[in-house]
Amino acid sequence: MSLRHRPWEEAADFQIGLKPIAPSAWLEGGETDPAARKDRLFADHLGLVWAEAEASRPAQAEALEMVEAALGQVAAASGLPPLYAAARLVPDDLCLMEKRDGQWRLTALSLSAGSFFTAEEVIGRNLAELHGPVTGFADLFLVRVQRIFEGLRPGLVLERRNWTLLNSDALHTPSSSAIRAQIDEIKPSQAAHVLHLRVERQTLVRLPRTGGVLFTIRVWLSPLSDLVADPERFAAFAAAWRNATPQLRAYKRLDLYDDLVAGLLAGA
Repeated sequence: MSLRHRPWEEAADFQIGLKPIAPSAWLEGGETDPAARKDRLFADHLGLVWAEAEASRPAQAEALEMVEAALGQVAAASGLPPLYAAARLVPDDLCLMEKRDGQWRLTALSLSAGSFFTAEEVIGRNLAELHGPVTGFADLFLVRVQRIFEGLRPGLVLERRNWTLLNSDALHTPSSSAIRAQIDEIKPSQAAHVLHLRVERQTLVRLPRTGGVLFTIRVWLSPLSDLVADPERFAAFAAAWRNATPQLRAYKRLDLYDDLVAGLLAGA
């Protein structure tokens, strides 16, 4: 799954960065059979990749209808939870947010490419709790994000993109410990091939009938060697790495890769 987006060129710090896009551009595709990949995880690691709260099925069903309409495709009758049936049709992870007790909470999610978290860990959390790891989120962004959820109108699609660097080519990364334990074993000569850019393309859409919000996460992966081979693109990455704020570096743990990246940046 080579990269389609270059969010490191957009900002040196964490930002909301939501922008409207054409509804026709909502779901990108790009994977031949996402159901095959997701079904294996669903069967073998259910709690890591799927969770739902009580009374979320009506909104799940509406989310399925929206995905089917966007794709011009109907999910096979399966008896599966509606949101998971929708997730089998697309490469994206699908997260359903609903307003419960005055707060926007995660009420169902299909998570096949989570970045260091699992479905069972986050189900039921509100916006503040979901973004707790982001330094300064509550002070700088929480009110704005809540306003976005409140004001999101039907038919509008909002998109944002972000990135990180990881020594793994796996989409499904529920835990950081095993991956980070291998960093010291990476030889500098192997760094460009072992280190991977992990780009998330996220969207928000309103479910007009039930009032929920469907949050999609599409992960793209590429070895850093792909950028090294393109001097212009790699120069942009080098600038983003060097100019990243301390807060962004701490959140993404870029410091773990400084020694490996330093040699690659020497010629950029």
